[in-house]
Amino acid sequence: MGQPTLSAHADVPLYSATISPKMAASGRVHLLLLLMSVPFCLCTVQGLKAPSGNGNGLGNPPANPPVPVNIIGAPGPVNNVPVAPAVAAMTQPRRATGWKLAEEQSCRDDLTRLCPKHTWSNNLAVLECLQDRKEDTEIAVDCNHLLWNYKLNLTMDPKFESVAMEICKSTITEIKECSEEERGKGYLVSCLVDHRGNITEYQCHQYITKMTSIVFSDYRLICGFMDKCREDINTLRCGSINVGEKDIHSQGEVIACLEKALVREAEQQDQAHPIREECKKSIMRVAELSSDDFHLDRFLYFSCREDRERFCENTQAGEGKVYKCLFSHKFEEAMSEKCREALTTRQKLITQDYKVSYSLTKACKADLRKHRCNLDTNMPRAREARLSYLLLCLESAVHRGRTVSEDCQGEMLEYRRMLIEDFSLSPEIVLHCRGEIETHCSGLHRKGRTLHCLMRVGRGDKGSTVDGLCQSALQTLIQSADPGSDYRIDRALNEACESVIQTACKHIRSGDPMILSCLMEHLYTEKMVEDCESRLLELQYFISRDWKLDPILYKKCQGDAARLCHTHGWNETSELMPPGAVFSCLYRHAYRTEEQGRRLSRDCKVEVQRILHQRALDVKLDPDLQKRCLTDLGKWCSDKTGTGQELECLQDHLEDLLSGCGEVVGNLTELQSEDIHIEALLIRACQPVIQSHCHDVSDNQVDTGDVMECLVQNKHQKEMNSKCTVGVTHFQLIQMKDFRFSYKFKMACKEDVLKLCPNIKKKVDVVICLSTTVRNDTLQDVKEQRVSLKCRKQLRVEELEMSEDIRLEPELYDVCKTDIGRLCSNVVFGNAQMMECLKERKKQLSQQCHQRVFKLQEGEMLDPELDYQLMRVCKQMIKRFCTDVDAKNMLQCLKQNKNSELMDPKCKQMITKRQITQNTDYRLNPILRKACKADIPKFCQPILNKASDDSELEGQVIGCLKLKYADQRLSPDCEDQIRDWILQSLLRSVNIDWTPPEVRSVNIDPQLQIHCAEEVRSVNIDWTPATDPLC
Repeated sequence: MGQPTLSAHADVPLYSATISPKMAASGRVHLLLLLMSVPFCLCTVQGLKAPSGNGNGLGNPPANPPVPVNIIGAPGPVNNVPVAPAVAAMTQPRRATGWKLAEEQSCRDDLTRLCPKHTWSNNLAVLECLQDRKEDTEIAVDCNHLLWNYKLNLTMDPKFESVAMEICKSTITEIKECSEEERGKGYLVSCLVDHRGNITEYQCHQYITKMTSIVFSDYRLICGFMDKCREDINTLRCGSINVGEKDIHSQGEVIACLEKALVREAEQQDQAHPIREECKKSIMRVAELSSDDFHLDRFLYFSCREDRERFCENTQAGEGKVYKCLFSHKFEEAMSEKCREALTTRQKLITQDYKVSYSLTKACKADLRKHRCNLDTNMPRAREARLSYLLLCLESAVHRGRTVSEDCQGEMLEYRRMLIEDFSLSPEIVLHCRGEIETHCSGLHRKGRTLHCLMRVGRGDKGSTVDGLCQSALQTLIQSADPGSDYRIDRALNEACESVIQTACKHIRSGDPMILSCLMEHLYTEKMVEDCESRLLELQYFISRDWKLDPILYKKCQGDAARLCHTHGWNETSELMPPGAVFSCLYRHAYRTEEQGRRLSRDCKVEVQRILHQRALDVKLDPDLQKRCLTDLGKWCSDKTGTGQELECLQDHLEDLLSGCGEVVGNLTELQSEDIHIEALLIRACQPVIQSHCHDVSDNQVDTGDVMECLVQNKHQKEMNSKCTVGVTHFQLIQMKDFRFSYKFKMACKEDVLKLCPNIKKKVDVVICLSTTVRNDTLQDVKEQRVSLKCRKQLRVEELEMSEDIRLEPELYDVCKTDIGRLCSNVVFGNAQMMECLKERKKQLSQQCHQRVFKLQEGEMLDPELDYQLMRVCKQMIKRFCTDVDAKNMLQCLKQNKNSELMDPKCKQMITKRQITQNTDYRLNPILRKACKADIPKFCQPILNKASDDSELEGQVIGCLKLKYADQRLSPDCEDQIRDWILQSLLRSVNIDWTPPEVRSVNIDPQLQIHCAEEVRSVNIDWTPATDPLC
């Protein structure tokens, strides 16, 4: 046998049919060294022509470059193809040469053991069978050498180009780039591989697919790849590219090493060995071209072979289906760590270039073009290719009501879920949140738990805050994943809230954006579970910082936001617009009146109110409030960790807050006064009362303070529970701090306040100012009251509310606190009981408290309707005897009917108490005061000269008038009043007044009480209705 002849041209068969296997084997190493110097010709990076430099790796070129060798029989003419498919027949060696891989001694054992017999006659089928084996454990070294040489020559053989020209004729015509390629240099097949996704001809697609699988088995077969990445491979120590050192048929590890370095580079700030740009492009292009068939990603294929059998046995390869299947099982316990790592690297590549995902690229190609998502010429290509950019652009189209195909939306959903599940796929999170992850979230990396942990830290729930860059990275990730539009994207939330959704939100279809809203409405209710509550608040914290992330709000308000708040598109952000700014703008316009100018559309206002109701449950869901009040929350409210307690605490300390915090708390409280539903916890607690007594006002779509007013009026109904009572009273107390906090009062009296009480802020001071004005105008009988009618009506409501609880009159409460603790410690607030206690012990009060109580009684006698206890105890008697009587004459009417047989004893007792009070000072008897206004200064001036404005005269003026009555010197009106007073005293003295002794002990002329105290006490010891002599 002679030596094989070497042809000067690669298209001439080099092995004759007579060459022996032994000779082939003996010359194999030498041939291998010759082959390694041949330039690689199948370029997979589009546009690349012949690579520069030598092809023997990093070593110097051989002194005498060998002639390329061909160990494959040239394919026969296409018209001789006997069977379909054409590709299988086409790859049969010519009968003239008859060289078969199966006949080579070095591969015969492996072939017999690993490959089905029907494949032995087809070299390409044998190659496919053997190259999917682990070369270091399953195939002999000599066989590996032979296979690699075979593939190398195969990629260089121009005959394959001629076959491609025949089989792919119409495809080449359709693909302009390929039809223009120079023939005879291997570029045509390279171009077809590049456009594999666009090939529709079955036989052509099959042929190019097989060629691709051969090329991708070794990075050295990819023309131009080694040329562009040689330096990076060495710098990053990704493996040798020297001839002979690792000349096995699969070197997927080298590409995998480069891919890992590429994704690691994005996750690190200090890049010691940055990958050169041209190598980056080659790495990404290789990843793109291997996106449809997981066999082409050699490292992933070998890492996940067993996992593929375990999880995706019935999943057909092609169109990226195996990748998708493996991705969906990535966090399964049975998934091997090596496969999970390879899958994560692949996913990271997809986040850098969406084209690395075949299914996403195919499904969204038309939509990307339709919505001009890849036509932004001002944007760097690297950014435009990012998965996040694709998602934001297409999500923006969806949120604007544009059409995006169902297939594309389905793919987007998968990748949005993927981003939430694994934080490591977002390089910005890895880069900027590294410290937080290590400190707070180590070991929680699966199923979105690390991301939720970071959210929890971001909320401040772990006692610390996150870095600004980390916070920004989290916000960007949440926007890209957009879990607000479909809660199922967030697996941690979905699993934690499944039971709540099934019970509280089962009426809403799965995946509907309203599910999140439903969950928020059930926050802190008996249907909510703790784990769901935590996950929900963690997510809502970030959604609340970008109004666009609530899809319903965005849908209803995007027009209003653009018109009133100058917002950008859904996928555009402005660094100048702080978190929550747009929503703050919307709610400011939501509560404007028509006179105040531009307002929100009705639909938008409904959504703004919904958000306000939900966010009031937690101050951290109000970005503006949390930012401005961070210092005050720490200073005043660090121990207030219960539901809703932080806002209540800030309201309690309103006067102490820093100006910025005070402003935002004031604005929110003002909104609450108009729409009490913002106080969701209060509304829940008061539901029984609302249903029984306030349903007519609560059912109104627009609440203008009516619900709270109704709750105050029904504070003591049997349906009222302690939580509701406390909540209503607290809100009343807060309202005292600023008259703007009482919506109805503010709207009715704002012009009057500006005119008559300027620069007064506190509600109690405004009420006193206005009521004093009304009282003075009433006493002076002015023709036209200075306070408007609508304000006077609402003023009456406010005065009545304040009379129910001493705490609603802060100045009175403050000066009487000590006396309350000393004399009324066992009396509860509310129902005016504390005030009644102080009245009954007036003589024991401190001077300041006594003066304030006197002033209060003076007002109540002038206007008995403000006497809460009298009106409450005598409510039924008023209906019976005084229905048509003016409110100011109510006590007089009751006194006239006091001794009626139909009079209720408790009311009678209360009337007597008030009569006794009136007897202590003429100023507490407005009818007598008015009747005797000329007589008092005329006959009793010396007494007035000694009197103070706010303490009793103990009946001295009335005693003075009685003396003048005897002299018949009083005016007729005054004489009538004194006569009536004397008559009432006589009636009581002859026991017509059946008042109990504890009341009768003070039911006498004050002067008699002072001078005859001992006698009164001795008489009352043996008191009976039959005997009660006066002193």
